[in-house]
Amino acid sequence: MEIIPVIDVRGATVVHARMGRRDEYRPISTRLSATSDPLDVARGLLGVHPFTTLYVADLDAIEGRSDNDAVLARLRAAFPRVTLWVDNGIARRADAEQWLARGLGHLVLGSETQTDAALVRGLAQDARVVLSLDFRGASLQGPQELLADTAAWPGKAIAMTLARVGSGAGPDLDVLAAVRDAGSRSAIYAAGGVRGAADLAALARAGIAGALVASCLHDGRLTGKDIAGLTAA
Repeated sequence: MEIIPVIDVRGATVVHARMGRRDEYRPISTRLSATSDPLDVARGLLGVHPFTTLYVADLDAIEGRSDNDAVLARLRAAFPRVTLWVDNGIARRADAEQWLARGLGHLVLGSETQTDAALVRGLAQDARVVLSLDFRGASLQGPQELLADTAAWPGKAIAMTLARVGSGAGPDLDVLAAVRDAGSRSAIYAAGGVRGAADLAALARAGIAGALVASCLHDGRLTGKDIAGLTAA
């Protein structure tokens, strides 16, 4: 199982994500870092385990204000062996191609910011593209055709259960099973609600390829020893 830590960035600062309520996000306070600067937080996460991938949600870009590409460039320079998965709200082909050409990382296409399935379908064969299917409860946020046209999914897809992010409620196994069964040709990643090693083991047994995690790393419920055991399995 691949385990990917998450940082949510707003105004060049890492914020604490909780249940998708972005207006309530505040700068993160974590035992892993003395500050909420993205480099300090990333360094703290990598001190738990030598992760090879880091997921970055660029909240400013998603919300249509500005972007944190300068932060991404700093992360790439500081941690060149780490691949960044970046959700920045891109929904147009030209913007996606321009961003990918800059070499900042892999592009996450979030369903909540898409108007149809055209962009996902057009970039499905690009190994640098990841689909995020964003759910509130059992409802997909974004075009429903993304669920129907599973042949157009890229090789990696995230089932993002927004209401469970930072909630400590555990993964939504029903949503994950539905996405896994629908997208049998894609590796499915879980996001939202992971509390620790037991949840990750349950996800692995359910055929989930990986998981995005944050709170359980910051509060110590998921340790480097736990991760080493899970990734070796």
